[in-house]
Amino acid sequence: MTDVTADPVRLGLLGAGRIGQTHARSIAATEGARLVAVADPVEAAAAAVVRMTGAHAVAAEELLNDPAIEGVLIATPTDLHADLVERAADAGKAIFCEKPLDLDLSRAQQGVAAAARRGVPLMIGFNRRFDPSFRRLREEIDAGRIGGVELVQITSRDPAPPPLAYIQRSGGLFRDMMIHDLDMARFLVGEPIVEVSATGSALVDEAIGDAGDIDTAVAVLRSSSGRLCVISNSRRAVYGYDQRIEVHGSAGMLSAGNPVATTVTRADNSGFATDPLNDFFMERYADAYRLEMAAFCTVVRGGNVPYPNGRDGLAALAIADAASESLATGHTVAVRRVDGTP
Repeated sequence: MTDVTADPVRLGLLGAGRIGQTHARSIAATEGARLVAVADPVEAAAAAVVRMTGAHAVAAEELLNDPAIEGVLIATPTDLHADLVERAADAGKAIFCEKPLDLDLSRAQQGVAAAARRGVPLMIGFNRRFDPSFRRLREEIDAGRIGGVELVQITSRDPAPPPLAYIQRSGGLFRDMMIHDLDMARFLVGEPIVEVSATGSALVDEAIGDAGDIDTAVAVLRSSSGRLCVISNSRRAVYGYDQRIEVHGSAGMLSAGNPVATTVTRADNSGFATDPLNDFFMERYADAYRLEMAAFCTVVRGGNVPYPNGRDGLAALAIADAASESLATGHTVAVRRVDGTP
């Protein structure tokens, strides 16, 4: 992890909205890391990060051209990601980019190619790979605890949908929300996803349907050897943020459930009660965000740690594209292979 005896890794943040502020908090909690600059055209958002971290609010160009900044985090709206990846690569910065790389797969490929040409690392914000429970699943699979993986089931439900303005710019549920689960499917199955069958509806808010999106979806993924993954998503869970995974194998089963504050259960004549689920991703994945940021700092320093890279970002986006096509056509769709990505 990060060498805390060295000078802090100096980071710049592009985008100070909800996810940008989440990363700012993670940087502040990471030993050996320092957020020195933030850029956001919304002054109030940038000011919130300044108060939180002591960083300076600057223009994006100034941040990218600052030779003292070693790594750049891109947390802007998605349609700005690829351009900023290219600009950060041209500036020679290590790059952390939130998912997805772009809403267009070809444009995303250009961003990945730019980072490769300049020889700078490009890390994608698939934070769930760093969740201690989900990482343990992968470690147990690699250790052969359940034999060969045969079936993965992933449940991901948000407590409530985002604002309609966000929906209209998000690129759709598969590219915005389910893409985390698509990456997790690849992470756990351990081989290429070759085809997708997906369906969905607008059941939570008809305005989401009017905007051309869905808020409830199921996707079935098949890997190159026939392993299956079933993913269910909803933008509404009245009981909290619901994140569960089950991995069934030839010799057993692994599962990871929702963490709660305590394991205390109260029973009385009305039934059984436990602590509630976390409110949303900021609380549920707080540890994952901190571990993710520590890994990025190690990457900036040239350390050798596993992390989701540009190829992983492209592969997940290609699966999301196939899911979108399947929804539109009603057919199973082959996943496009891009730049040799598995």
